[in-house]
Amino acid sequence: MKQVVLRNGQAIVEEVPAPALLPGSVLVRVAFSCVSPGTETATLAATEVKMGLGLVKSALRHPEKVRQVLTSLRTRGFRATKALVEGRLGFGSAVGYSCAGIVAEVGEGVESFRPGDRVACAGSGYANHAEAVVVPQNLAVAVPPQVELLPAATVTLGAIALQGVRRTQPALGETIGVIGLGLVGQLTAQLLKAAGCRVVGLDLQRARVELARSLGMDEGLVPLDGDPEERVRNLTEGFGLDAVIITAATRSDEPVNLAMRLARRKGRVVVVGDVGLDLQRPEMYRKELDLLMSTSYGPGRYDPLYEEGGLDYPYAYVRWTENRNMAAYLDLVASGKIRLAPLLAAVYPLAEAATAYQALRADGGPLTVLLQNPHPAEDRPLSRRIVLRPRTGPTAGRVRVAIIGAGGFAQSTHLPNLKQLADRYEIRAVVSRTGTTATAVARQYGAAVAATDYREVLDDREIDAVLICTRHHLHARQAADALRAGKHVFLEKPMAIEREELAELHKTIRDLQEAGTCPAFLVGFNRRFSPYTLRAKEQVAGRTHPLLIRYRMNAGPLPPDHWVNGPEGGGRAVGEACHILDLFGYLTGSPAEGVTATAIRPRSAACRADENFVATLRYRDGSVCTLLYTALGARDFPKEAMEIYVDGKVLTLDDYRSLEIHGGKGAGVRTTLQDKGHRAELEAFQRLVTGQAEAPMTLGEMVQVTELSFAIRDQVRTSGVLPPETRGTEP
Repeated sequence: MKQVVLRNGQAIVEEVPAPALLPGSVLVRVAFSCVSPGTETATLAATEVKMGLGLVKSALRHPEKVRQVLTSLRTRGFRATKALVEGRLGFGSAVGYSCAGIVAEVGEGVESFRPGDRVACAGSGYANHAEAVVVPQNLAVAVPPQVELLPAATVTLGAIALQGVRRTQPALGETIGVIGLGLVGQLTAQLLKAAGCRVVGLDLQRARVELARSLGMDEGLVPLDGDPEERVRNLTEGFGLDAVIITAATRSDEPVNLAMRLARRKGRVVVVGDVGLDLQRPEMYRKELDLLMSTSYGPGRYDPLYEEGGLDYPYAYVRWTENRNMAAYLDLVASGKIRLAPLLAAVYPLAEAATAYQALRADGGPLTVLLQNPHPAEDRPLSRRIVLRPRTGPTAGRVRVAIIGAGGFAQSTHLPNLKQLADRYEIRAVVSRTGTTATAVARQYGAAVAATDYREVLDDREIDAVLICTRHHLHARQAADALRAGKHVFLEKPMAIEREELAELHKTIRDLQEAGTCPAFLVGFNRRFSPYTLRAKEQVAGRTHPLLIRYRMNAGPLPPDHWVNGPEGGGRAVGEACHILDLFGYLTGSPAEGVTATAIRPRSAACRADENFVATLRYRDGSVCTLLYTALGARDFPKEAMEIYVDGKVLTLDDYRSLEIHGGKGAGVRTTLQDKGHRAELEAFQRLVTGQAEAPMTLGEMVQVTELSFAIRDQVRTSGVLPPETRGTEP
């Protein structure tokens, strides 16, 4: 299908695979999409800035990414970091967040829509300029019968305007100003009139002021015609405006400070547009003004549980969610209270997106433009797979691999390593949730195929193996499907996040083994492949006594709503601590016999028990290993350290940069860059697939590590909890 991507200051229409249908979502064939005159032209300008700046200057414009770049330089080196940054800058941006069309498919759990329904959709990353989109159900609303799909495509901008009005809390008869009469400002003025207010609008362009007046706005101000403050005083008997809504988009601080000068004492200023906020305190203080921010299209915005998880807010407590704002806006359009026809004069075919963006940026250009797909109701098949280059036959010794899940870890670690191992691997296909990411990554690494559904590559005879890097809750099912399809599987940790998933995957592998048809299977417990670990293993070989190991992981905090701590991640004990559990098993060479775990008792939700714990494991050979896992430490302190005590020797590992040996023979290991074994594990997997070596770990080891992580997770959730009758008693 075709989709618009902004790259290097240009709007480009690319051929990409159609998005995969997800649970709780709908697949919509887009009829019209609305180009946001503020947000998207700013994004286009940002891509021009990136193209014109060097890597360092570009990074400095985004300080939040500087830390990531510095960390990558320390761990991967300059060349790898430079390639990673250049690759991501070259991807471009999928754009659009407001569209309307016809439902083609509904995902699991969706009950409010069915194929053939007319819907309007919102959401950056979802309601894109494309022939088809997949949108979570809370970001889609039914289009009333009286409303055509063209005006319905403005649903997001209408909801933004409506949320700004709701934040203002207008009262009948109030005089309210609107600064900036672009599309959102025009809609805001009409909404205020519908609410019974007297509306005063201000814009630098006279044509926009006249347009708003023709649609019902009471008074219009053009700064070049005279002092706006004097005009407002004359219109309000010297009191000033009851409230001012800012819908302009500019880096200047003048709109917000002008709004404060125009507002009456104890008035309200509501910021909807992206404007500068260097406030003149004396004016705000003297008038005791209320300054309010309006967040996009309403409650639920930026909440993944609402937008992606489908969790609705209780109607009685959150009357106007973003979904209900979208529906209310379309109802106002249906009733004729919002007049859109004079605002939507410019419509371009999707294929002419570049021309549409140029028109929008031109002086005196249209308020907005819409992109049109000519035949949204056609039942044409949507391909979730595209071929980027001709097929190649098998190459001796090289494994043709498909990457399933092209997120940050795959792009920063596995894909660069696979590229360096070109004598062992051919990157045949890239699968990602969005077609733009799949296509961009596939092109960057020379893959022949880009897809959005992993099942598309399981039937490909040109693919020998899959490397699964999706979110944790998908691992077990995708691995089982791939094995049943005859593909060798490298599965990033964890093996599973629930016992039922683990049992099903375990059974699948055992059944295939018994039938003699099981492909190679390996979980990405990479620490055992590190050169530091291999050296430590040599030092403890032939030991007389059990090992005593102490491991510290200073993991750092995650945001409270991070997916790793949600139903998609399974928690950090399962998702990350599993690495160290495998390392313990490898170094001891013995199965675990028991584990006890104790967590802190947090005093607030900002600190989680399941990412601050101590776990002690006992092994059959008598060894004892302790893991201290914490998110409470300093970011500038090394993340990982290990001490091994055995037979008069002490081995100390410092963040996979050095290994020192005290009391033993032989030298330690020290390297400039971190080496946690990621490349070596891929080399081991290639040898396993091609029959050059046995499996570096057994199925039993991989299963036990996962079961141990479940046990730790269960224990830390309840550790330190006393029976009710003993809580708070003195010892």
